[in-house]
Amino acid sequence: MKPSEPNESTEAMRVCSHAGLRTAAPAILGGLLLIGAMQTQAATPDKTSVLETYADIAHAKYEDSLTTARTLDAAIDSLIAKPSDKTLQAAKDAWIAARVPYQQSEAYRFGNPVVDDWEGKVNAWPLDEGLIDYVDQTYGTDSDENPFYVANIVANSNIRIGGSTVDASVINAALLQELHEIDEIEANVSTGYHAIEFLLWGQDLNGTGPGAGQRPATDYDTANCTNGNCDRRAAYLKAASTLLLDDLAYMTAQWAPDGPARAELVSGDANAGLTRILTGMGSLSYGELAGERMKLGLMLHDPEEEHDCFSDNTHNSHFYDALGIQNVYLGQYRRVDGSMVKGASLASLLTETAPKVDDELRAHLTDTLGRMQAIVDAANSGRAYDQLLAEGADSDNALIDAAVDALKTQTRSIERAVAALGLQGIAFEGSDSLDNPQKVLQ
Repeated sequence: MKPSEPNESTEAMRVCSHAGLRTAAPAILGGLLLIGAMQTQAATPDKTSVLETYADIAHAKYEDSLTTARTLDAAIDSLIAKPSDKTLQAAKDAWIAARVPYQQSEAYRFGNPVVDDWEGKVNAWPLDEGLIDYVDQTYGTDSDENPFYVANIVANSNIRIGGSTVDASVINAALLQELHEIDEIEANVSTGYHAIEFLLWGQDLNGTGPGAGQRPATDYDTANCTNGNCDRRAAYLKAASTLLLDDLAYMTAQWAPDGPARAELVSGDANAGLTRILTGMGSLSYGELAGERMKLGLMLHDPEEEHDCFSDNTHNSHFYDALGIQNVYLGQYRRVDGSMVKGASLASLLTETAPKVDDELRAHLTDTLGRMQAIVDAANSGRAYDQLLAEGADSDNALIDAAVDALKTQTRSIERAVAALGLQGIAFEGSDSLDNPQKVLQ
């Protein structure tokens, strides 16, 4: 699978703007539309088999995330060893490729505490990037909410905040872990994909205009250093990459054939396991993706609320989140090496027990992917996601709104699937942007 090419498992911060990249999911709607009409012909599976498939796909996605993160780590090593436009671009390309399997894993978050408790280490956003490195003067010099707002770990070997001092003389994994969400402030993101993203692209200062971050390769060139502290910046980037590998290896092991997360899920009550699956699907679909990642930014016309804020990759991240939800429902996932993991699924359960609900949910999942594809197509044509958010860009705003509406509609179908399976006690994550918009605008 090529970087940022969609997984065809459907087979059969500050201100950030993103118009620089052209790597994106190609149009695959023809294949997606076929899925809506597909019906599973096999006999209704037992529920434990559905849970086994779910665990198999989790393991494959996290293992693929680890594999692509290793490629990213090697590209980072090359950048540090020989900084150039070429090695920087190779690291950026590897980062974008690494997002493809990871974003498809996010449907595992909300129903599985082991994933949700861990996720903040690898995918927390938005972040106050002044904690990590130099920022433009327009970023400001302080924040009432965050005393570490401009701590600038790269530039400062000792960080003094109030009466305490953090020894940052050596930038390593332990330091980054210590500073991650320090003072229990969620914007103090020092680890994960987005910290690496910032270190590769730098700030995007274009608002809702065209252009992504423009960090120069010389920010890592100790012989011709720009913006100071090139050795410490390289140490930070390498430490963040090492931590990402460690974190992904941990989650891969959780879902391995003998992994504790798999064992706990499969050996437990089968209906409770199905509840977890549907909770993850519905919460990502509604509160997280439709609400926090899409509707909120659109309401505020604010690129600070954009997910991949520095790299112009948000269109891909949203697409793969939506694809990941469909993966889980259909019980199939195409890996980065092109192989397919598939098996008993929620879809195959509902095909026999509630075929109309199955038909409806398949159709809505496909429609959502079509709406996401329209956003990808806009980005490929030069109108990046942050430009689509711009106030007054009514037709572009409508592309995001249409995807939000599709996600909301698909969530209602997920709720009907819950009822059809006789499950109870499921509560999906919400979002003020959807449930109480006046609160957002106050």
